[in-house]
Amino acid sequence: MEYVPDDGVYEAYYNGCSPRQGVAVSESASLYKQSEDCLYLDVWRADDGSAKKKAVMVWFHGGAYEMGGTVDPLYECSNFVRENPDIICVSVEYRIGIFGFLHLSHLPDGKDYPDAQNLGLLDQLMGLKWVHENIAAFGGDPGNVTIYGESAGAGSVSLLPLVDGAQEYFKRFIAQSGASPFSRSTEQAIECTGWIMDALGCKTVADLQKLTPEELVGATGVVAMRTTPERDGKLLPLDTIAAYADGAARDIDVLQGCNKDEMHYFVSGLGVDAYMAWGSQRLEEKMAELETDEERALVESFIADVKGEDFEKSSRILDQIWFNIPLIRQSEDQAKAGGRCFTYYFTPESDIPLMRCGHSVELAPLFDHQHTASYMTRAFDETFSKTMRKMWAQFAKTGDPSLTSDISPDGKAKMWPLYDTENKYVMVFDEFDIHPAKESEVGIVDWERTYFLSKYYVV
Repeated sequence: MEYVPDDGVYEAYYNGCSPRQGVAVSESASLYKQSEDCLYLDVWRADDGSAKKKAVMVWFHGGAYEMGGTVDPLYECSNFVRENPDIICVSVEYRIGIFGFLHLSHLPDGKDYPDAQNLGLLDQLMGLKWVHENIAAFGGDPGNVTIYGESAGAGSVSLLPLVDGAQEYFKRFIAQSGASPFSRSTEQAIECTGWIMDALGCKTVADLQKLTPEELVGATGVVAMRTTPERDGKLLPLDTIAAYADGAARDIDVLQGCNKDEMHYFVSGLGVDAYMAWGSQRLEEKMAELETDEERALVESFIADVKGEDFEKSSRILDQIWFNIPLIRQSEDQAKAGGRCFTYYFTPESDIPLMRCGHSVELAPLFDHQHTASYMTRAFDETFSKTMRKMWAQFAKTGDPSLTSDISPDGKAKMWPLYDTENKYVMVFDEFDIHPAKESEVGIVDWERTYFLSKYYVV
């Protein structure tokens, strides 16, 4: 398709297409028109007449790199910019699943597809390049861009600083429940490709190209929750954890955190029995990766001490492995390398059974769409939610999410200390008491029995 430049006004009635994916009622973007041609951006700005350049926040949605899309009503930013008119919000769509992250170069005819394993990240990079080159026309400051995302989006914004040349497009990132260990090795990526090829009965890229998009998507269940960016040594370093420790993101301001009961999103969504079958399998795989009997004994000791139902033993250790430990490891490494990092712990609970403070619960108050999410029907406290949004906006504008009394929604100053390796301060987002605390008072990780797992990748 040929695109002709046009400086006129185009009345856009519909969003761009969602990326190719399976249909999942829990991901409303999957119910929208889909296409591999999905690299579209949405821009929101308040019509406040201001001539001052505005800070820019660029959103990357989650969905395990396999689901979701910017058309999801939850991510609509009109309310956010109306409340924070000195911010311009942008969302970037990108390819996901096997259309965005499928290793092909090892196949007999795969040499012409050297970047297939990270096309989704390259889409994101092109979106940021567009913002850099064009946001000034909307009143935005291309020199003051914050990228932010949740889940796969948080993994993305944690990986983008490690891409050569990407840092010229942003100076900060906000990672909500995701970090750079949400990535896979080339060996893992090739193994996943093998599973898909077997499921489809294909041997070559040419075989894949004979299939319909629906047939391709239909085979991806064999790699569910394993489709991530690849540490290929070309776009991404082979060891992203070491890259943070070595200071690769030292010059990027970071705000990041996790939720109190992350895995309860999956418990609630799948149901206890299905979650137990899936969670037990994934836990067995992680246990098999441990290098020593001592490591296995430490993890088993942690699991044995978890109170509650059997599914809680599984959910608590997977909380640690998938979310809590990667968060704290990335905070530790950023601080050790001399970078700035603000870390949070989100605790308010949904009213949906089993959900508690699960994965993504913080999105509804962040975007000010309290009744849009399928995983909660109640609204969080209005002042609490507004304070959270104000802190995100303040970080995007200044690099510090702290609020002075004159701009704090409740009229009380909220000082957010930097994470450091001695005190390990985090900001606790309790619904009626946002306050800083030492990590030791909160217990995000078990430093003796689980933190050593930070040397392992998540996938």
